[in-house]
Amino acid sequence: FSKRKNEKEGKKFFQKEKPDYVFLAAAKVGGIHANSYYPAEFMYENLAIQNNIIHNAWKYGVKRLLFLGSSCIYPKLAPQPIKENSLLTGALEPSNRPYALAKIAGIEMCWDYNRQYGTKFLCVMPTNMYGKGDNYHPENSHVIPALIRKFCEAKKRGDREVVIWGTGSPKREFMYNTDLADAGLFLMNLSDDKYEKLLGENRLDNYDFYPPLVNVGVGKDITIKELAEIIKEISGFDGNLVFDSSKPDGTPRKLLDSSLIESFGWKAKVSLSDGIKQAISDFYDL
Repeated sequence: FSKRKNEKEGKKFFQKEKPDYVFLAAAKVGGIHANSYYPAEFMYENLAIQNNIIHNAWKYGVKRLLFLGSSCIYPKLAPQPIKENSLLTGALEPSNRPYALAKIAGIEMCWDYNRQYGTKFLCVMPTNMYGKGDNYHPENSHVIPALIRKFCEAKKRGDREVVIWGTGSPKREFMYNTDLADAGLFLMNLSDDKYEKLLGENRLDNYDFYPPLVNVGVGKDITIKELAEIIKEISGFDGNLVFDSSKPDGTPRKLLDSSLIESFGWKAKVSLSDGIKQAISDFYDL
């Protein structure tokens, strides 16, 4: 759809359905390859989605909105684990800058509407996601579904090696998608006094800012090489791993500090090995 049609259809939806609660999970997403080759699409489409939904949510009286961002909004070299107040404190990873900037604009938009119009829009920054219903495209998917496809297809063909982008040294945190859904419902169901503590602050006297931002992760990370070894074992592939160091690694490490949401009583439940087993079954069911 064109941006104009999205605006028209979005308005019609809010006029007809009059939702009290909105989960804004729609986005143009992809891995390093997709971010590198389609930067204009990542910027334009994500801004269009956000502008359309957030504005109409205010216009038609939505009580609470949950905007899903990404851990890639944080600076490339942010202190680890990354706290919410690391936002806008350093340079972004160049390979996903268009997507990150679009998401940062969405956070700012939620915060601005809260401040000007008294809305209750909250921004959730999940770590790297995977799970049932994922995108297994050979070029435009994220790392876990991309590796699942590579290993499963290599096993089927009888290949003796699988080539993986980068050195394998970057560390990443991964969360199964049902845990994110659970976290979103948990936040939306918080009592007003708890929920409103998360909606941000703007202290103009000393220029401190606390946007309506909550990290959601599992609290631990592994290297891409370790991840590949796990998927290799679970998939049953018995060949070799080859790391193509001519390809980009991306951010060296990206571990979220999820202590804020955990302080309210939420914690991720699905282990990485169990989640990968379920994801591989999902791939074979496609």
